[in-house]
Amino acid sequence: MKRRDFMQMSGMGAGALLLPTSLMGSNIDAEALLAPGMDIIEKKRMANVALNTAKSLGATYADARIGRYLNQYVFTREDKVQNVVNTESFGIGIRVIVNGTWGFASTNDVSADGVKKATEQAANIAKANSKFQKERVVLAPVASQGDVSWKTPIKKDFKSIPVSEKVELLLDANSAALNNGANYVNSALFMVNEQKYFASTDGSYIDQDVHRIWPTFGVTAIDQAGGKFKTRQAMSAPMGMGYEYLDGLESEKLVGANGLKLYRNSYDIVEDAKIAAEQAKEMLTAKSVDPGKYDLVLEPNHLGLTIHESVGHPTELDRVLGYEANYAGTSFATIDKWKSKNFKYGSDIVNIVADKTQAGSLGAVGYDDEGVPCKKWDIIRNGVLVNYQAIRDQVKILDQNESHGCCYAQSWNDVQFQRMPNISLEAGKEKYSVQEMIKDVEKGIYIAGRGSYSIDQQRYNFQFGGTVFYEIKNGEIVGMLNDVAYQSNTQEFWNACSKICDKDDYRLFGSFFDGKGQPSQISAVSHGSSTTRFNGINVINTGRTV
Repeated sequence: MKRRDFMQMSGMGAGALLLPTSLMGSNIDAEALLAPGMDIIEKKRMANVALNTAKSLGATYADARIGRYLNQYVFTREDKVQNVVNTESFGIGIRVIVNGTWGFASTNDVSADGVKKATEQAANIAKANSKFQKERVVLAPVASQGDVSWKTPIKKDFKSIPVSEKVELLLDANSAALNNGANYVNSALFMVNEQKYFASTDGSYIDQDVHRIWPTFGVTAIDQAGGKFKTRQAMSAPMGMGYEYLDGLESEKLVGANGLKLYRNSYDIVEDAKIAAEQAKEMLTAKSVDPGKYDLVLEPNHLGLTIHESVGHPTELDRVLGYEANYAGTSFATIDKWKSKNFKYGSDIVNIVADKTQAGSLGAVGYDDEGVPCKKWDIIRNGVLVNYQAIRDQVKILDQNESHGCCYAQSWNDVQFQRMPNISLEAGKEKYSVQEMIKDVEKGIYIAGRGSYSIDQQRYNFQFGGTVFYEIKNGEIVGMLNDVAYQSNTQEFWNACSKICDKDDYRLFGSFFDGKGQPSQISAVSHGSSTTRFNGINVINTGRTV
């Protein structure tokens, strides 16, 4: 399935039905999610079976990942529960370098015999591949981490919250939407716990406990007389947090343009569903946009997707090198542009960082799936492209000797490879609010939330829609708009960035099911920003035909 379609479908909960079997695992009872799993001492013993077997077969490097992946998904529609899904996947993946070549194998038989057989298979694959490999694999060094652990700093483990409480919350949100004019409403709650143990011949034994959560919905209002309908999606963001994200603390709520309620670090799904119904009704009679050039004021829940597509993907080094060309395209941000040291990706105020340590983000972990400690680094500084995203066997291409720590596999059954870390736009340094930004716009559009989008194979020419749109005239919001989409190319767009709100407006957007590779794997990644203005962007009317 195409990543673009997967992302759009998952917004309505349907994407979960298409997740790979290796990731979903076996159906279990909700109570079984609380089972402790394999003891850490036994994990280390099984990992050492893999490492020792690999070395005996001539491996110059080996790593083993023992993974227990727990998922709980709850789906509702109007006043009914559609489905509750609880799954567990458990096994080990073993990667080796023999004769300078990678080999990988996996098994769900995590016994000494099962691990040994899988390791032998990985070594045999490496030996067979080495007959055709032209260049030996060279890994950037990484220090031994010893025995260490890392956990998502959660306050409430979703596994300990009764399913009935989760269902009740979703149905309350549905009821709030229906009571305020919605005709249809779907809601879903995605919760994930990755229990991962990594060991390597570099001397690292790393135990990690990763949590993610995503509440979402779609609210539809219908004009029965005119036969029209409008849908408003949730303003939530997937987060690397526990169930406390759904506490909806008042102190965490922000106000966008026209009083729009926005959320940071906690989320009130019932309140958002109520507002969504009111806005969906308002959309039915909203003015259709007049095409032309506008200054765009883009809030973080919207801008995050644009960052993801126009900065996140084109700065993946494997994509730059053409490794993704067959499936998901290449990149305009080629090595020669980076080597020039003066390629203006954006205006001087555009500073974009990669960060695997950002608290609350989907990509936050202590160590990547190669045992590299995670960190923060620059991708764009003062508008200039300064780096890419690269892992241990890639950084030598950039004449660097340290992995960026952004290697990931969706499960124990999949080989790890370069995946996008959190890619975020730094907030403005001067005190500057959304309301002040709107006052500075003569002719513009404020866009909040995600919508349909399209971008070419080189991540250059694109078109983005949104969830809600408000027209700005002479520094004031004058009403809601329909049929809005903006078109640009990546370099032109980011060079049109003229102002960024300060850190008080900074929030995260996230993608729970971002796909890449063949066979395709999914990962979760966040993108942070404050509300940002882009001057003179071409806006089209998506409701008009030529």
